[in-house]
Amino acid sequence: MEFLLFLVAIAIGGIAAWQIFNWMYGKKLRDNKEELRQESTLLLERIEKVFKVVMAEGYFTEIYDHSSKKEFMGFFKVNKKALVVSRAKVSVGFDFGKMKVKRDETTRKLVVEQFPEAEILSIDTDYKFYDIDQGWLNKFNHEDYTNILNEAKKVMQEKALTSDLPRVANRQVGLMMSQLAASMNWEVEFKQLPISEQKTLAEFADFQEVKE
Repeated sequence: MEFLLFLVAIAIGGIAAWQIFNWMYGKKLRDNKEELRQESTLLLERIEKVFKVVMAEGYFTEIYDHSSKKEFMGFFKVNKKALVVSRAKVSVGFDFGKMKVKRDETTRKLVVEQFPEAEILSIDTDYKFYDIDQGWLNKFNHEDYTNILNEAKKVMQEKALTSDLPRVANRQVGLMMSQLAASMNWEVEFKQLPISEQKTLAEFADFQEVKE
C-alpha cells in the first residue's frame, strides 16, 4: 500500500513538474515574441518619427536668359531682355509617411515594400539681374519679374532632380536605416533600391558583422 502511494505521489509530482515546465517554457516563448514585437515597433517608430528628412544637399548656379517681345499698335514689336544669374542651395530627402514596411519577427527583418521617391524638400535661392535691356514702350513690371523668377526657379529644380543628388540621397537613407536597424540587431531589406545600392547596404551589413 505504501509503495502504491509512493508511485502515485511520484506521478502527481511528475505531472506537476511538467505543468510548471510547460508553463515556464510557454511564458518564455510569449515573452520572446512580445520582446520582438516591442523591438520592431520601437524600430518602426524611430524611423517613422523622422517624417521628412534631408539626406543630400547641393549648390547650383544657373544663368537664365529671358527674352520677350511686345507688339506695339500692330506696326512693330518691341523687345526686352534680361540675364538672370541664380544661385541655390537645394535639399533633397524623403517623406517617410509614404513608406510601407512589413516586419518579420522570426528573421528580425524589416522589409521596405514601398519607398518614396527622393524629392526637393527645400530650395534657398538668390537671384541677380544683369544686362537688362528694355525700351520705354516695353518695360519690365512687377509681374514680369515674378514670372522670370518662377521660370528660373523651375529650371533650378529640374537641374537638381537630374543631378546626382537623388542618387546620393537614396544611398544615404539606405545606410541610415540599416545602421539604425543594426543597432537593435535587425536587418532592413529594400525592394525598390537599385542593385548597386543594395550591394552597398550588403557590404555595410558585412562590415557590421566583422565589427561585432
